[in-house]
Amino acid sequence: MTLSFFDQFMSPSLLGIPLMALALTLPWTLFPAPTPRWLHNRLLALQNWFIGRFAQELLLPLSPAGHKWAMLFASLMLYLISLNMLGLLPYTFTPTTQLSLNLGLAVPLWLATVIIGMRNQPTIALGHLLPEGTPTLLIPVLIIIETISLFIRPIALGVRLTANLTAGHLLIQLIATAAFVLLPLMPTVAVLTGALLFLLTLLEVAVAMIQAYVFVLLLSLYLQENV
Repeated sequence: MTLSFFDQFMSPSLLGIPLMALALTLPWTLFPAPTPRWLHNRLLALQNWFIGRFAQELLLPLSPAGHKWAMLFASLMLYLISLNMLGLLPYTFTPTTQLSLNLGLAVPLWLATVIIGMRNQPTIALGHLLPEGTPTLLIPVLIIIETISLFIRPIALGVRLTANLTAGHLLIQLIATAAFVLLPLMPTVAVLTGALLFLLTLLEVAVAMIQAYVFVLLLSLYLQENV
């Protein structure tokens, strides 16, 4: 039976038991264990440097009130990178190709930023719905448009992450299938296709990290508007 290219995005199960929870908890086992020493090994030192630089760049435009989110953003960044990279290994599953998971991460965090803005500075938060200097006739239309764009933000967060990872995985599978079919027919072309597949895999590694960064960066921008 010929398998569909989209079978790789189906939630895995064993004996009828979904393995989604196992795939979501696996990245936590890859992180170094806590240690009482400042520097344990080179890997931990590199991870601490990366988290420090990331938090510094991400929280630079935020006010001190938004710095409380530093731990959440850093943890979410590492978690998404681990989930995205997990799908590049053979016989594994990428949970972040599921739109339900990405929306489950995007909607509560976006809603938290909106609630913080409405609670701490409601006038400024509602002022984002109407640009300054808007003609009177356009005020109702612009308020409707800005409200729709506000509620589209979490959907865009989830769809962006899902679409980029799904497209990359599909492209890798298509090229891999082409290389496998061309190997007995045209070995030279198959080798060139394999080289292209290797370069595409490196690109997909970069996309996995960049999309995790973009996800957290957009959340920080939404937070910046409300603190």
